[in-house]
Amino acid sequence: MLNDKSILLTGGTGSFGKSFVKTVLTRYPNIKRLVIYSRDELKQFEMAQQFPIEKYEGIRFFLGDVRDSNRFKRACEGIDIIVHAAALKQVPAAEYNPDEFVKTNIMGAQNIVDAALSTNIKCVVALSTDKAAAPINLYGATKLVSDKLFIAANKIKGTRDLRFSVVRYGNVMGSRGSVIPFFLNQRNNGELPITDKNMTRFNITLQEGVEMVLFAIENSIGSELYVPKIPSYRITEVAEAIAPSVPTHEIGIRPGEKLHEEMITESDSYQTIDCGKYYIILPSDIKKQKYLDYYKAKPVKPGFKYNSNTNEQWLNIAEIRELIVKHVDPDFKPV
Repeated sequence: MLNDKSILLTGGTGSFGKSFVKTVLTRYPNIKRLVIYSRDELKQFEMAQQFPIEKYEGIRFFLGDVRDSNRFKRACEGIDIIVHAAALKQVPAAEYNPDEFVKTNIMGAQNIVDAALSTNIKCVVALSTDKAAAPINLYGATKLVSDKLFIAANKIKGTRDLRFSVVRYGNVMGSRGSVIPFFLNQRNNGELPITDKNMTRFNITLQEGVEMVLFAIENSIGSELYVPKIPSYRITEVAEAIAPSVPTHEIGIRPGEKLHEEMITESDSYQTIDCGKYYIILPSDIKKQKYLDYYKAKPVKPGFKYNSNTNEQWLNIAEIRELIVKHVDPDFKPV
């Protein structure tokens, strides 16, 4: 699928980026070029030690910010596929620095759309978040706008051989800033701070996120917003899995935070189809039948919603521990 192709990955030095790069270079040794586009020179230097050009001839590191439209357009020369993972993501930070999140998450997204329309890009896959569904915080709102920009770009591409799609998923297990690394770091302090003991979240591994993006690259025909079928966990059970002997302390929900996450709202249900491993949300002004036939899918029931609190799949304590060992810390032992 990706052999002899050129891919540009924004935010490539992040948790997703490293996992994506490792998978692609292993699975597609004849990839023509894999460009890591990001703004942190130190992280690029460190990543170059992990993926040296002497071993991986196709890899390139391109310093730049998605806010800089001219720089990004330059990076797109000779590129076939864009995977957009760059974003500002911390919910509390967004509440106090809204303009910075707008510049990166919204204006940056528009710069990517414009660059794709101005060059010979064939496919764009943008990463989204569960917080973009019925958002109550600034971060989620910026990602919702970003999603809309990418999906709407399919209507203005004209006759170009170009497709835009979005993948939306929940908390990535072990990613920077997520709850599991936080609890692992805090467990030796004698207490685990919990925002709310009723809180639930969706859970996805980095590799599952990578596979979802690769699925979108290979299968999208444009305008799809993919949602994976993934399990939920209760925050109290994550604490129990990591540190059963350590007491917890409830500190209250942070600014802009939800008690439960939702990836498909009831309003989305009328344009959502089920293709097996994934749900696909389609634009409200597009006919579903084309996608039902293409994916051999079926429509979900009207009123369906996909919420971390009402999910049918749940991780128990033993499963959480197994996932931590496999995906976060192979030496993990509960304390």
